[in-house]
Amino acid sequence: MREIVNVQCGNQWEVVSEEHGIDATGQYKGTTDLQLERIGVYYSETGNNRYVPRAVLVDLEPGTMDVIKAGPLGGVFRPDNLVFGQSGAGNNWAKGHYTEGAELVDAVLDVVRKETEATDCLQGFQLTHSLGGGTGSGMGTLLISKIREEFPDRMMATFSVVPSPKVSDTVVEPYNATLSVHQLVENSDETFCIDNEALYDICFRTLKLTAPFTFPGQLNSDLRKLAVNMVPFPRLHFFTVGFAPLTARGAQQYRAVTVPELTQQMFDAKNMMAASDPRNGRYLTVAAYFRGKVSMREVEDSMMAVQQKNSAYFVEWIPNNVQTASCEIPPRGLKLAVTFIGNSTSIQELFQRVGNQFSAMFRRKAFLHWYTGEGMDEMEFTEAESNMQDLVAEYQQYQEAGVDDEEFEEEGVYEEEA
Repeated sequence: MREIVNVQCGNQWEVVSEEHGIDATGQYKGTTDLQLERIGVYYSETGNNRYVPRAVLVDLEPGTMDVIKAGPLGGVFRPDNLVFGQSGAGNNWAKGHYTEGAELVDAVLDVVRKETEATDCLQGFQLTHSLGGGTGSGMGTLLISKIREEFPDRMMATFSVVPSPKVSDTVVEPYNATLSVHQLVENSDETFCIDNEALYDICFRTLKLTAPFTFPGQLNSDLRKLAVNMVPFPRLHFFTVGFAPLTARGAQQYRAVTVPELTQQMFDAKNMMAASDPRNGRYLTVAAYFRGKVSMREVEDSMMAVQQKNSAYFVEWIPNNVQTASCEIPPRGLKLAVTFIGNSTSIQELFQRVGNQFSAMFRRKAFLHWYTGEGMDEMEFTEAESNMQDLVAEYQQYQEAGVDDEEFEEEGVYEEEA
């Protein structure tokens, strides 16, 4: 079994449990053997038909853990796997990364170690975190760095909630996010970029990201295969995520959901989970996971039609860069759905937006004392800003690159990769 260890502060387990037929006590109450076929990816079996999420829940304050324990799945998690501090990070990346988080990180790593030792063939880790605050960004990236140190050959995937243009919790979000991206460029293998505004606009509850790994499918069925197909250059591993169909509940009965319609919808900018418009860039690679009973022939034909119609939005120097897979179990409440993952050069818009906000404050050294007071050096801010500017430039470079090798040599792309 290709197990995954989840590290997170959020709680998506209600949806995952329901799809696998696991009730609030961890007992299997499902209806089809398919639900149990790959349940070991995310769950450990403890005997007596009981399954426990392979999850480590982390926070620097106890409040979120109290909410989880009091929630419908409070009894499903191992009590030892809820690791929390008392002081919080106060929206300060430095507290999460260097002071408060550094004090708690060893306790978290002990739990991570214990979970990995209980696996047969660990494929890697998934970390769900926010980049705008202090814990998810500062301590989240510290954890990624420490896990990478200890498990250098395992995959590291992050689901990173980035600050959005309109939905903002705190004024120092650009600092926290830029410092985090600086770490993610180096230490993550795959980063799924999601932002609060986009989630709010399209009802995040309909998104089921875990399906491709937890049910049998033909393609990209583990983290490493996904990375091999999606990441043409190591630093360019920031993905845009989409989902279809996105229909108001009351309107569902009036729409016939077909494969061509789903294919059309999933490439729509309005269906993307991050506030960057794919029409402003080009796709390096794309993966689409259809869920429900679909004809793969129809899927392939629909995907080919979209590609041919919009060929200008796909780089021509990566042949066959759109791949598809299917799994028979549809998301809750739907007969047919598709999850979309795209590696688009338009993601640079997101980094540019955060970078501009970062520069506006950093030029005046506004709020910097909160970070230097925790022992941070200004140089780390300068390096993070520079690294993100380089990332934007790299995406732009590959967006403009043609199929001719001479053009690559003139632009110095080969030298840079070397």
